[in-house]
This record gives sequence, structure tokens and C-alpha cells, in this order.
Amino acid sequence: MSDVADMNAFNRAIIDEFRANEGKVGGGFAGAPMILITHTGAKSGKEYTSPLVYSMDGDKPIIIASKGGAPDDPQWFRNLVANPTVTVEIGTEKYIGRARVAEGAERDRLFRAQADMMPNFDEYATKTTRVIPVVVIERA
Repeated sequence: MSDVADMNAFNRAIIDEFRANEGKVGGGFAGAPMILITHTGAKSGKEYTSPLVYSMDGDKPIIIASKGGAPDDPQWFRNLVANPTVTVEIGTEKYIGRARVAEGAERDRLFRAQADMMPNFDEYATKTTRVIPVVVIERA
């Protein structure tokens, strides 16, 4: 099986577990704050759902496009830039949101807040030369 097929199967299992257990998942993500973002493909126009860890800034979910420190941005991030209207699932709540990329001091503050809670984000930042994007999702 290809890496993409493996990742899709892995994500599908997390999504199913999330929806079956009111937003809670086990395994390597046990206890981590998980969010589901349903977004539209930049080129395909298809709908995709991505399980991601997140933090909150007030009432706004914050997601970080780290891709584990890879040299390129994750596809879900490119989709959000092209099509910022998303469906958000946190626990049992589901709503429409609008994604925007944080810039400058706001980006730095939000990245730092999430990395303080989840230090692996600092590790990801050391693995890449790109500035890892931070996304704010506001209710539509």
C-alpha cells in the first residue's frame, strides 16, 4: 500500500473513532485535543476531512500546518487557502467556519501558545526552513 493510502486509512480510523466517541480518540492521540476540519480540494473540488490537533484562542480553534516539519505545507492547508469555508467538528459540536492564515506577531503568539502545550511543534519547526503556517478558524 502507498504512503498516501496508508495515511488515508489511518486518518479514516481516527475520524470514525472521533465521531463514535464524542470527539475522543485513543492510541497516539489519547488525551490530545482533536478537531475535524472538512474542507474543499483546491484543484479537485472534492470534500476532505482532516483530523488535527488544535488549541483555542478565545472561542477560535487554532491549527498548525506543521506536516511534522516536512519541507512543504500539508495539502489540507493549501485547500484552506484556496477555499476558506470549512466545517468544524469539536466534540459533538459541528459548525461552519472560515479559515484565515495568521500573520506576524499574531502567528508567532498562536504558534508559541500551541507549542507550549504540545512541544513537538517546536521540534517540527527545527526540521524545516519554511515558516510553519498557523490557521485561525472563525465562525461563519
